[in-house]
Formats: sequence, structure tokens, C-alpha cells
Amino acid sequence: MTRTVVESKTKTAIIGFDEPFCVIGERINPTGRKILNAELEAGDFSRVEADAMSQTAAGANILDINSGAVFSNKMAEDPRYADNNFVEPTLMEELVKRVQAVVDTPLCIDSSVPGALENGLAAAEGRPLLNSVTGEEDRLELVLPLVKKYNVPVVAISNDDTGISEDPDVRFAVAKKIVERAADFGIPAHDIVVDPLVMPVGAMGSAGLQVFTLVRRLRDELGVNTTCGASNISFGLPNRHGINNAFLPMAMVAGMTSAIMNPVSLPVSQKKIAEKKLAIAATGIILPQDMDDEAFVSLFGLGSTQFRAGKEMEAIRAANFLTDNDPSGGSWIKFNKIPGADAGGRGGRKRRRS
Repeated sequence: MTRTVVESKTKTAIIGFDEPFCVIGERINPTGRKILNAELEAGDFSRVEADAMSQTAAGANILDINSGAVFSNKMAEDPRYADNNFVEPTLMEELVKRVQAVVDTPLCIDSSVPGALENGLAAAEGRPLLNSVTGEEDRLELVLPLVKKYNVPVVAISNDDTGISEDPDVRFAVAKKIVERAADFGIPAHDIVVDPLVMPVGAMGSAGLQVFTLVRRLRDELGVNTTCGASNISFGLPNRHGINNAFLPMAMVAGMTSAIMNPVSLPVSQKKIAEKKLAIAATGIILPQDMDDEAFVSLFGLGSTQFRAGKEMEAIRAANFLTDNDPSGGSWIKFNKIPGADAGGRGGRKRRRS
């Protein structure tokens, strides 16, 4: 069976057909995160470190590190900062070092800048996953030599010089081309993790079926592992978690072996807690004065005031159990154990001695 090995200094994550689904945490990415981007520009990596720890605690097997920041303020002082080829290599090296200082989770080095990829690979301890190569000729010539040089696995995205095709047969052909070109460099198929590109189902009704069919072909015909940006499927729709929770187990059964996703459920905001308390008070319900916020949000089903594993992680762990990739359901039981609860029978109540 195909197995893609990704390692940190002491830990190993395996992406494989007969392995539990591999979760690649996506949150260390300044794209679309204005606060994180501003903090990185100011040299503040505390949020990156917190994201690394919270995603690991939520069950991420690999952490994606993306260095695609835009330093607008520094551009005004030095025009070189307008060029990501100048910004990202140094930033990526620092991001990798900061993350490795707080967790020992295997890494995925993610950038469109070759210098950032190489700096990330050089700084990473172990055997990281590289993200990514495409079917574009210049990208193949830039990235595949790095993959060979550092002996690392790589994410292969199914688009080429013509762009992203809506035709799944074209996307399969691009993936096949990448696998064949990688072989020319001596890179085995088990070190290629194909992203067949998930389209939003709200824009293309057949998007889910396309991916399931593509994943089966990639597994059966090319023998490669697969991944995707999991949240793409629900883009633009209400209740995105509901769509994601259905999509991920279905993709797993079709043969998908990993996903780049957010494993964390964000804490309930103080604003939302205050609004709920006002609504409850308006009904005449009197709450205990000593009830803390965590007990309150738990009681009324709001979530948690702490970072917790998200609903998508619940769906993945259930699917692992149902597909016999969680022997005896040990991980499922551990995942659902209430923090601080006694595992003993009858609710863990101790018998009083006479």
C-alpha cells in the first residue's frame, strides 16, 4: 500500500490508504488574516506559536506553514518589500524555527517562492512535506529538483499552464504528467500527494462527485495519496461546517487520505456570551452568580471559551473508526472523553465506605 512518510525530529506522520486520515493544519497562513499579517510585519510570532500549539492539541498530524505575507508598511520604507522573493525566504526560515521551538509536529513547507521553499526545507528538522508543485513547466523545473535534493514528499496540484480545468479528466491528466515527470527525477509515486482541486459545490453541483471519482482514479491508476483544501467545497454557503462534515467522510471512503484544513474550533467571543446572557435574562431565567463562562457556554451549547477540536475533526475521527482505521475505537473514545471526567463506571462516582 502507498505510504507517504512525513517526519519531524522525533515524530512521524504517515499518509496512506490503510492509515487514519491525515489532517494538515492550515492556520499558519497570513493570507486573508490581517491581524496575523500585521503581527508578522512587526516581528511578533506569538500568534503563530499559539496556532501551532492549538492545532496540534486539536489533532493535526502535520502543520502547514505558509509565508505569503504582504508587508505594506515596510514597502514604503524599502521597495524591496514589494517583492515576495525578498520577503518570504527570510520569513519562512523564521516561521519554521518558531514553530519547531513550541511543537514537534511534522511540517508542510508552503510557498509559491522557490527561495522560501528551500529556506524552509533547510530549517526543518526531519522530513517535511513540500507544498507545492503544479503541472506548469517552469514550476516543475524549479520544484522537482528541490524535492529530489532534500528527499521530501511533495503536494502536486492538478493545474498547468492552461489554468484550472473544470474537466476532471484534464485534472487527472495533469496529475499523471506530474507523477511521470517526478519519476524522471527519481522521485517515487509514494512521495507524491495529489491535490485534485476541489471546486465549490455551490457554484458547481457536481463538484463533490467529481472529486470522489478523481480520487478513486488517482488511487487505482496512479497509486498516489491525495489531499485537498477541505473548506473549498463549502465556499459561499451557509452552515459550511455541515457541508464539510459530510464531504470529508465521503472523500475518505472514495480514497482521499489527507486534507489541508482548520482542525480547531475557535473560542466563543465575549460579545456572543454577553448577548446570550441578555437573551436568557429576558426570559426570566436566573443563572447562578458563580457560574463561569466555560460552564455557561457548555450548558447552552455555544461551544467553548477555549480552543477545541472542531466539528470536522469529529467527523474524521468517526470515519476513521467506521473504516477500521481506529482499532477498538480508542481514538474516538479519547476524543469524546469529557476533560477531567473519571473513566470509571456509573459516572465515576466513588462508593462511600461505611
